[in-house]
Amino acid sequence: MGDTKWLNDDEMALWQAFLTAGALLDRRIEEQLKAESGLSHVQYEVLVRLSAAADGELRMSELAADVLTTKSGLTYQITQMEKAGLVRRRSCADDVRGVYAVLTDKGRARLEGAAPGHLRVVRANLIDVLSDSQVRVMKEGLEEVVRVLGGA
Repeated sequence: MGDTKWLNDDEMALWQAFLTAGALLDRRIEEQLKAESGLSHVQYEVLVRLSAAADGELRMSELAADVLTTKSGLTYQITQMEKAGLVRRRSCADDVRGVYAVLTDKGRARLEGAAPGHLRVVRANLIDVLSDSQVRVMKEGLEEVVRVLGGA
């Protein structure tokens, strides 16, 4: 334990605030999306990623990495979304193991309907409670964390 670099009071407060803020914000987003659009937060993120992708489609393995979920977790979500008509799957022509998730018109419409409420919650509970300089510092700090963890 002699080599352990313990957190000082400010570092511990940062860590605890990060955990609490993340959990509370995620809960608010989940509640708002479910209530207003019938989507989970993961499903919303799937729609966002697909809408931003070329031709509205991504390989399932890439999509799982983008939304930070397991392949099996994504498969479950895609199955639910496929039943609702929000996405469809298509096979990869040059790789028999490859499967793409494809955004449908209904999925695009659901995303467009859900986006304003989602933005309202993010803005009210994160962006607008911070000053411009706090936003900039947090953005830079969290981007560095993502870079170090290999998610950039």
